[in-house]
Amino acid sequence: MKKLALFVLTAFAVGSVGWAQQTYKGGADVLGAHNGYGRGCVMCHTPHSGSLGNGVASSKDPQNGMYALWGQDLTPLYGQTLAFSGDGKSTYSVTLPASGSITSAHDANTDILFCLSCHDGVLTKVGMMQGQTVETLPIAGGTAPTLLAKAAPSGGTPYSNDHPVGQNALVSCGGMYNWDCTGGGNTTTAITMNGPASTAFLVNNPSSFWNSGSNPSSSFGTTTVNAVTCTTCHNQHSMTAYSNKKGSFTTMFFVRGYYNPNSNGNSVAQFCRNCHGGESNEMNGLMSVPTI
Repeated sequence: MKKLALFVLTAFAVGSVGWAQQTYKGGADVLGAHNGYGRGCVMCHTPHSGSLGNGVASSKDPQNGMYALWGQDLTPLYGQTLAFSGDGKSTYSVTLPASGSITSAHDANTDILFCLSCHDGVLTKVGMMQGQTVETLPIAGGTAPTLLAKAAPSGGTPYSNDHPVGQNALVSCGGMYNWDCTGGGNTTTAITMNGPASTAFLVNNPSSFWNSGSNPSSSFGTTTVNAVTCTTCHNQHSMTAYSNKKGSFTTMFFVRGYYNPNSNGNSVAQFCRNCHGGESNEMNGLMSVPTI
């Protein structure tokens, strides 16, 4: 009997070690911080009952969980108008969908609504978020805020220090600041990177999100591909890796592209140049500067 008990105890111990070796090690899963301390996908997408299924008993959302099985409370944000700084002379504003008006999870303004239901931090419930990035800022050190409205500048609006998004923040072609491409702007025509400079950029920057779809065309993942939204720059489902048809690339902060800041690299600048073509090497006549 003692031998049997010892055998059972030993087997249990071995099994426990095996289980421990399979437990989540922080940063191992591409969801990264969005793994939500082990809650994973259900932190945002609840398979049953929307935000009520995530314990938000006070939600009065008539479309609760109908789109993308969204499990956060959207009611504080419905119909809100947010102001973003523009070029120093103007502002961009975005009005979030009104209660009951959502028709698609992929509409640009609905995408913003979903993201801010976690990341606003003032109108919305903070939940399990700590308010700071889990990743340390490269070179500069420290962390960045993740509750955006709480980081409002003195005398400004909650979003006047954030990149503009929404129906008025357009990706355009031509002119001093934009790519030699076609489409975009105030139309719903997909942007096509077909000029000598933009074509060279796709070669020099294989991690460009313009390389994600049927090259060369836009691939922002929304029905309004000409407008900037949160998921234009971020892939909320992968914190540490970005993949497109050219391969898989190191990234951080859920950035949608190769993003590896270092003292001699240009990967951060190259990412921004996806939209800001006028500041690229290629539009300034340097046609063969690779992403490093």
